[in-house]
Amino acid sequence: MNFIICLAALAFLMYVAYRGHSVILFAPIAAMGAVLLTDPSAVPPMFTGVFMDKMVGFVKNYFPVFLLGAVFGKVIELAGFSKSIVAEVIRLVGRERAMLSIVIVCALLTYGGVSLFIAVFAVYPFAAEMFRQGDIPKRLIPGTIAIGAFTFTMDCLPGTPQIQNIIPTTFFKTDAYAAPWLGIIGSVFIFILGMAYLEWRRRQALAAGEGYGSGHINEPEPIPDSKLVNPWIAILPLVVVAVLNKVFTIFVNNSYGKTYDLSMPGLDKPIGVTISGVAAIWAVEGALLLGILTVFAFAFRTVREKFTEGSKSAIAGALLASMNTASEYGFGAVIAALPGFIIIRNALTAIPHPLVNEAVTVTTLAGITGSASGGMSIALAAMADQFMTAANAAGISPEVLHRVASMASGGMDTLPHNGAVITLLAVCGLTHRQSYKDIFAITFIKTTAVFFVIAVYAMTGII
Repeated sequence: MNFIICLAALAFLMYVAYRGHSVILFAPIAAMGAVLLTDPSAVPPMFTGVFMDKMVGFVKNYFPVFLLGAVFGKVIELAGFSKSIVAEVIRLVGRERAMLSIVIVCALLTYGGVSLFIAVFAVYPFAAEMFRQGDIPKRLIPGTIAIGAFTFTMDCLPGTPQIQNIIPTTFFKTDAYAAPWLGIIGSVFIFILGMAYLEWRRRQALAAGEGYGSGHINEPEPIPDSKLVNPWIAILPLVVVAVLNKVFTIFVNNSYGKTYDLSMPGLDKPIGVTISGVAAIWAVEGALLLGILTVFAFAFRTVREKFTEGSKSAIAGALLASMNTASEYGFGAVIAALPGFIIIRNALTAIPHPLVNEAVTVTTLAGITGSASGGMSIALAAMADQFMTAANAAGISPEVLHRVASMASGGMDTLPHNGAVITLLAVCGLTHRQSYKDIFAITFIKTTAVFFVIAVYAMTGII
């Protein structure tokens, strides 16, 4: 019965997310419903002592990353830098290589710190125009954008500032550059197979005589031939974020040591801070902040005119994204405390290899919640210590645990109820029926990449 209660809570949360309801509201309802069915008297203390404690802890750690990432993406957009980057990549790669151009543009933006949601809005008008000119079916645009924005730059490439690469740092005491070679190998695997799949789909459509199509909705306005920002200036903030993320990671670890005792006259006693748990967060926050200042340095007048309204929408988006994930994190902590979860945990321990165990657990929960960061947070909140113990016994580095968890989170998360998938299709004016098949194919490639990386590590020991 306890096992059924846990599954029912997970199924309920998955259902309401699929139906478009807010998990901020329904995550605590699902969690407390499970507690009510297990032990009614434990509902109030579980809500305050576990759900709210974990939810607030997540916000404390990660909200600044969500906030700075959203503002950075917005000022890049307001300054016209994203438009300049897109235009330059298209010029270099060639309009005849529409799919490759769009994948590269999305990869540059997201690896440079722009959120995948901002990347979708920035790139779609160019993708639509290029696909129309190349007479490539519009239904292939979502899959093309997904490869560039939702896969290897989100959680594979070392140093990516996306939240899916930052969350594991607090559990495994690693940094954003954990297991760099495995991340690069996984990225190459996804890029090659993903592009091969897209080209195969394009050739299929060409052979069938299918072109861009007509009668589409949300068709973008023609892109004006206005003067664009110098592409070297436009890409500079992205380079600043990428480089300073690494510089600050080294600086924080060297300057603060393992712990830091904060002592101020107004404090009753010194506050001890464990640096290994926050070094990666501090590094990416500092990098994003200086990336924002770099945009202002080169485009102050342009950004200032629209910054008030633009920053409001960015902050609203950051609040929504962080609270969604924090609610799922609190939900996971509650479920992990219930007796039914012990059955699930014991069943997963039957998977002998610790990395396969971790990958299956993380990608399954990411699929259930429809959120890479949410599913990974639930899994690591519940089982990070178990993963570490098994890895230590097998002589596996925490860096490998970090990279596998990060990559697995971006696997089955892109099921139909995923928020990014829904947003992507809405922006493109397409439906699940028209385009989800290709997104799912990319999801399958991305999920396969995790196990490919595990196999490479098992055979070579490379990190």
